[in-house]
Amino acid sequence: MENKVVIALDAMGGDYAPVETVKGAAEAVNENKGMKVILVGREEEIKSELAKYTYEEASIEIVNATEIIDMGEVPTKAIREKKDSSLVVAMKLVRDGKADAIVSAGSTGAILVGGQLVVGRIKGIKRPALAPFLPSKNGFSLLIDCGANVDARPEHLVQFAQMGSVYFENVMGKKNPTVGIVNIGTEEEKGNQLVKETYPLLRDCKNINFVGSVEARDIAKGGTDILVCEAFVGNVILKFFEGVAKTFLGCIKEGIMKSLRTKIGGMLIKPALKGLLKTFDVSSQGGAPLLGLKGLVVKAHGNSKSAEIKTALGQCITFKENSINEKIQDKIQA
Repeated sequence: MENKVVIALDAMGGDYAPVETVKGAAEAVNENKGMKVILVGREEEIKSELAKYTYEEASIEIVNATEIIDMGEVPTKAIREKKDSSLVVAMKLVRDGKADAIVSAGSTGAILVGGQLVVGRIKGIKRPALAPFLPSKNGFSLLIDCGANVDARPEHLVQFAQMGSVYFENVMGKKNPTVGIVNIGTEEEKGNQLVKETYPLLRDCKNINFVGSVEARDIAKGGTDILVCEAFVGNVILKFFEGVAKTFLGCIKEGIMKSLRTKIGGMLIKPALKGLLKTFDVSSQGGAPLLGLKGLVVKAHGNSKSAEIKTALGQCITFKENSINEKIQDKIQA
């Protein structure tokens, strides 16, 4: 047990909780003997769901929490007032060293606020940042920030680049990953005030591999490993990717079903098409870590099913085994 990565899972967070969260936990511990999952939430509901699965009993623990933070609640107020919510109780387990990480598909705002107020920032980090992987033609690019800092300053974006470089290098195994700033053109003089002020700081930063500006139309090509921006731009990019993927899939299905000829053609291209769609599946990499905190906080999609929850739990092992928080602190202080 001593060597297992302990992950607190907000069992009541998400559109399909606790059904899919509990299922994801059971699937995760059955596939990976290196983790223990603490399911945090309403104990009787969790027990009822767990009874459906077979798993090693020592690999799953339940911690009772009577309250739930709903999506529409004011994040700061919810975190401060709902002390016995599944999210706050799970975060306290990380803060107190009883868990190495927390995964939640609950309210993004509450997760961001709770991460800072309950778990706390790494010394020297000015702002934490959400960093999901975006699918591309060449694999995946890390988008940072996509939701935590709508009004970021240039020095924040520099730290995003540094944290993202550490995360990408250790998760994807690529040394000295490339960093680009999202812009409306490739020339240095292009962009709004934030981009213009940030560009020279990134260019002069010695511990990142900055390659210049990246236009939105080039993101899907995957030419740059890490895409740096403030959260407003990042969130628009992420939501656009998700929307295009769903619309694209819908249009293909509609086109295939138009006639007998198209149905036959659809059957012929089905294997290749499934591979293509899987390549551009935004959820295939699990959740987005909130980088810059003392403990790992992973935000999963609100509509996550068991497969996404399982993947997000697996992310935590990679994060812990590679000592990413410690490496982020070293890079920031270098």
